[in-house]
Amino acid sequence: MNATTNHTVKVAILGSGNIGSDLMFKILRDPGHMELALLAGIEPQSEGLARARDLGINASHAGIQAILDDPNIRIVFDATSAYAHVRHAKLLKETGRIAIDLTPAARGPYVIPPVNLGAHLAETNVNLITCGGQATIPLVYAVSRVTPVPYAEMVSTIASLSAGPGTRQNIDEFTFTTARGLEVIGGAQQGKAIIILNPADPPIMMRNTIYALLDSEEVDEQAIVDSIEEMVVSVQAYVPGYRLKNPPVFEKRATPEGKRTLVAILLEVTGAGDYLPPYAGNLDIMTASARQVGELFACQLLEQR
Repeated sequence: MNATTNHTVKVAILGSGNIGSDLMFKILRDPGHMELALLAGIEPQSEGLARARDLGINASHAGIQAILDDPNIRIVFDATSAYAHVRHAKLLKETGRIAIDLTPAARGPYVIPPVNLGAHLAETNVNLITCGGQATIPLVYAVSRVTPVPYAEMVSTIASLSAGPGTRQNIDEFTFTTARGLEVIGGAQQGKAIIILNPADPPIMMRNTIYALLDSEEVDEQAIVDSIEEMVVSVQAYVPGYRLKNPPVFEKRATPEGKRTLVAILLEVTGAGDYLPPYAGNLDIMTASARQVGELFACQLLEQR
């Protein structure tokens, strides 16, 4: 199988909609160690497929079969739907491909690039959780590595125009998968996720509010702030539009369980504008994370030659 050159690994994108198209532009802009060999969809008249052909990228409306027919493709980005990925995951595993799942299907372990990707580079399927998860879980993790987090909650507000059919169909999967990610990766004992589609015109940027309820009112606030700011810099390395709206806010609260500290973090994500508009930060953070994960998998495959 001639799946790699001396410096690159052949990859494919499955799904020719907005997410697949934006990911295509990101890889073409900064391919790193990846060679985009194919964009596959299922609609013959897809604008995404036509756009890929105009850019000189091989495109097919044969869906996953087009990928299975090319033995040189080693990494596949699945930008379809949670329902479709269940079938895709099985086929890709049987044919020895690495699947990077941009849907909430969660057939593989959850990954956040600066938090736990290094522990999963031997996997054949990894899940990017959700846009809200990629945005908020790193900051919950930043708090939990300083002090235990019994409860974390995130509220993700996105422009209605940036929520396509896939997002709307997968709302239940979004809330469940994101909440689980707050626990499994973020380190919260209990997590909760809420998504709000805002119809404002002009469209708003992606905004996220994170609440972390800590066991004690005696916490090292500066250590928590330092940890959060360090994580923001790590995410900005691949999502430049990721930023805190304000410094973290600490509030002392009396609860039935005793005195606790609530940490509130306000976060905004502006898209890079590679293909999607800047207000679609919720989609941009997914494609930027996918490109980052694909690059690290490609580097590992090249090292194993």
